[in-house]
Amino acid sequence: MGPIEKRIHDILTQALSPVRLEVINESQLHAGHAGGTADGSGETHMRVRVISAKFDGINRVQRHRMINELLKPVLDDGLHALALEPAASNDQVRW
Repeated sequence: MGPIEKRIHDILTQALSPVRLEVINESQLHAGHAGGTADGSGETHMRVRVISAKFDGINRVQRHRMINELLKPVLDDGLHALALEPAASNDQVRW
């Protein structure tokens, strides 16, 4: 786990007390693309899959806003892309 991946994991664990949390480094899928590195190394593109009771009763847009606000410091420090898959504790997920 790289430092950015760990930072995201730690922030979301503390704030959301997730039932399940996956932070996936997808940088290698974006080799040579804008915001990435030529060879896809590094931590420029992340995917977050998170299930938390904190999302119960709020819609998908509100969930995204909550995560984006929590991770704003990471984004401000240079994370280029963040794909989000938030789910409430009673949602059925396919991952």
